Amino acid sequence: MDYKRIQITADEAVTIALENYNVQGSAKKLPGEIDFNFKISGTNGEAYILKISRPDENKEYLDFQQHLLQYVAIHAKGISSPLTIPDKEGNSISQFEDRSGQTRMVRLLSWISGRIWSDVNPQLEDLRYGLGEYCGQLTKALLGFQHPMADRGLDWDIAQASWTLDHLQLFKVWQKEIISFFQQEFIQAQPQYSGLRKAVVHNDANDNNIIVSQDLIKPSVVSVIDFGDAVYTQIINDVAIACAYAIMGHNDPLEAALPIVSGYHKVFPLQERELEYLYMAIAMRLVISVTKSAINKKEEPDNSYLLISEKPAWELLRKWKDINADFAHYSFRAACGFTAHPAEKKFKLWSQRQSISIGKLFPSIGLNEVQRVDLSVSSSWLGHAKDFNNLDFFQYKLNALQGEHPNKLLAGGYMEPRPIYITSSYDKIGNQGRESRSIHLGVDFWLPAATPVHALFEGEVVTAVKDAGDKEYGGLVILRHQEDGLEFYTLYGHLSVDSATRHKLGARLKAGDLIGVLGDWPDNGNWVPHLHFQVMLSMLDYRTDFPGVGYFNQLKVWKSLCPDPNLLFKAKGLLGKHTVSNEEIIAFRKQHLGKGLSLQYKVPIKMVRGAGQYLMDQYGRKYLDTVNNVAHVGHEHAAVVEAGQQQMALINTNSRYLHENINALARELLETLPPQLSVFHFVNSGSEANELAIRMVKAATGEKDIIASEVGYHGNTNMCIDISSYKFDGKGGQGAPEHTHIFPLPDAFRGKYRGEDAGAPYAGEVKKQIDNIHAKGRGLGGFIIEPIISCGGQIELPEGFLAAAYEYVRTAGGLCISDEVQVGCGRMGKTFWGFQLHKVVPDIVTIGKPLGNGHPLAAVVCTPEVAKKFANGMEYFNTFGGNPVSCAIGTEVLRVVKREKLQAHALAVGTFLKKELISLALDFPIIGDVRGQGLFLGIELVNEKMEPLAEQTTYLANRIKEHGILMSTDGPDHNVLKIKPPMVFSQGNAEELIFYLRKILAEDFMKV
Repeated sequence: MDYKRIQITADEAVTIALENYNVQGSAKKLPGEIDFNFKISGTNGEAYILKISRPDENKEYLDFQQHLLQYVAIHAKGISSPLTIPDKEGNSISQFEDRSGQTRMVRLLSWISGRIWSDVNPQLEDLRYGLGEYCGQLTKALLGFQHPMADRGLDWDIAQASWTLDHLQLFKVWQKEIISFFQQEFIQAQPQYSGLRKAVVHNDANDNNIIVSQDLIKPSVVSVIDFGDAVYTQIINDVAIACAYAIMGHNDPLEAALPIVSGYHKVFPLQERELEYLYMAIAMRLVISVTKSAINKKEEPDNSYLLISEKPAWELLRKWKDINADFAHYSFRAACGFTAHPAEKKFKLWSQRQSISIGKLFPSIGLNEVQRVDLSVSSSWLGHAKDFNNLDFFQYKLNALQGEHPNKLLAGGYMEPRPIYITSSYDKIGNQGRESRSIHLGVDFWLPAATPVHALFEGEVVTAVKDAGDKEYGGLVILRHQEDGLEFYTLYGHLSVDSATRHKLGARLKAGDLIGVLGDWPDNGNWVPHLHFQVMLSMLDYRTDFPGVGYFNQLKVWKSLCPDPNLLFKAKGLLGKHTVSNEEIIAFRKQHLGKGLSLQYKVPIKMVRGAGQYLMDQYGRKYLDTVNNVAHVGHEHAAVVEAGQQQMALINTNSRYLHENINALARELLETLPPQLSVFHFVNSGSEANELAIRMVKAATGEKDIIASEVGYHGNTNMCIDISSYKFDGKGGQGAPEHTHIFPLPDAFRGKYRGEDAGAPYAGEVKKQIDNIHAKGRGLGGFIIEPIISCGGQIELPEGFLAAAYEYVRTAGGLCISDEVQVGCGRMGKTFWGFQLHKVVPDIVTIGKPLGNGHPLAAVVCTPEVAKKFANGMEYFNTFGGNPVSCAIGTEVLRVVKREKLQAHALAVGTFLKKELISLALDFPIIGDVRGQGLFLGIELVNEKMEPLAEQTTYLANRIKEHGILMSTDGPDHNVLKIKPPMVFSQGNAEELIFYLRKILAEDFMKV
């Protein structure tokens, strides 16, 4: 049939709607495989879908569709579906004669408002769950529907997919390999699959048939339309089709499918045996789709709708083939609330009847009790990464622990989230960014090399290899056991090479037989000697190894597939430690902590470990930290931690006693500062530093009046709050005190003065405040500002502003304070201190957060003249300011900056990142401004009218957190994303940040 000859134009559709249904309006063409579909926008404000058949269409088939819709309208409670609209004579199917003189049938249905699934971005878990719920409700509503055409032959029916075998010649070699793999699975499954429950189901919940609400933050499935492919078939096929299209484009399609299956099961319970064939059914729907596309390329090359899913279907098929069918089955079971592995309950019941001593594993040791070793991500015993990566030291700690418990075996680790798996082989990019395999699936027993290991049960050797798992295990032996009709496996990893190679596959070992001996590193998997012991209920498709570590988001499946070995041993020492849930922590905070203490993010995170530019939660998930400038040289930098530990082990006292550390810190700072700034006072925080700086100003000038910027923030002490517009002009504030004078935020992008020449007028605003002070008969004390205003939204001071403002201040007899608490210590890249960007020298500099890398340490540095006037007889003493531990830490921080060339690094990476952000702004005009220096950048989001977009900014910060990246918002209008990461933030990190910013900026809510 010539597709072009039978097409219907939009003008013809308008005429058909008017003549047959008395509906007047305009027509817009819609996609369709068989019917020619149009949206009719009526002049009465109503909308309809006009469906025009091909000339040879079977009227009984159309009658089937109409009766089906009418049945759904009666029986589907709580869900929306298209309604049939009769023609002028009351017929549910009308007809007309086309331009070729052929009789064509036509139907009119009510229009369901919303967006089609393929237009929704992002398609998150809640939406996919809702899709499953809707499809389940629809299947439930269709139960009992009967029609002669329900059991017709249909190429799109998965149960009839064997027809695809006749078209393999249409594909390339690699495509044939994939298709043939699933076709053979389909053929082999027929005896059991064909006996599954059947009903009339929609059978075509594809991405152009699913209607989604217009809500951009919490979209929901409104309806599933187009019942043309409804058929009497296996119910599980309907689930498979909903999954097949909705999981296209996801990095991890199996994970994406699980909410759909779970939602479907909630309203229409699926049977356990049905889930065994869901993996295959999803694949066969995709096979049908790509085969149809291949055929249609020849038969109807002008029908673009027939090819719309071809590329994403092939991409999904390739990924789907890489997923183990059994693992998918177990995942579907877990999503429906069943035990992931069908034999889990049976194994647990059998285990209850066993009484097995741990000593049977190591009879030569003669120990049966266990001392638990905690290697979890939150373990204080595990210590710093430099400690557990130093195998000699780690072995020393184990030996010491063994010495404390000579009559116990050191063991533990089941389901522990561990931070020690750091190589890229443990990572993948999932649907929510980078994911790490961190959950330990077995139990480790820490014993000397060459310790004999014996079999617990009689079994067959199914794996015996050296360097298993890319040398993850060293020597590895896996035994298959059959006990009381139960099949399971035990794994013995980190054996010597000889232990593994001495066994032949298929050989049988008796209970108590020697398996081998523990290997020494590096041949045992490159770790200190120990046995990794694991129980598995299935080998999946592994032959030469088996995972010893799993992903947290697959925890339910792995926990079922690899049950706790302690079910066998029942050793008290192997019981896991109690963990406090996030909900418990939040509840306690609400009851006992001040209400002014807020939490970051809508869903707070519990962080338990830091490493460089990353933070880790209690489950071992790593988050790229783009905002924590407190950890200046990297979270828990080894040299900084060691400096503090070493000094803390000696003494920590106040600065009234002589110690060298305070001088050493001062010397390191002197090397970075202009010679005029040479006198130090050490304190504990940036707030203390700014408080002290204001005291110095008052003592040196005899004046109380201070000039500060609008939206400036300088600390949380009383005096600091008094000069922080960010606080006293914000929620709960009471405005500027008498002696504080605020000039407009010097924002050249969206402030009072804009553009390249804004520096002079903003400096003029400072001069106005000086004049106001003089008009009150008082003198100026000082002027305080950050070189880049942080809480104001990462505002770069306009060119020429700071030099002019300093001149005005000094002419009036005031002192100039540069607040470097956030921007100092090399972060600017071009210069070590922010004020140096503007070629000025302040009278006082305050230093805070970066200096201690998370330790409470800050400093005030001033000119000798200011210091002399401050020393007026009132002694300044700070118990902990300048203590030996803090000074040792601060000194090492500065030395790390120098030794690792972090200032130059900040310049290089910051320049690259800023350039990429500017490029991103060209594609997404919502980014109104990119600003900052080095690794202290800001992105301001505005609409085309330059109005701030606070909701979008908050949305972006919370969405990117879901992808494992921490960002934060700031600015007076809360529309600025700030970027001020640890200085070890790399170009690769910057590229990752740009990738996910681009991804989220393309989402529906970000389009303004």
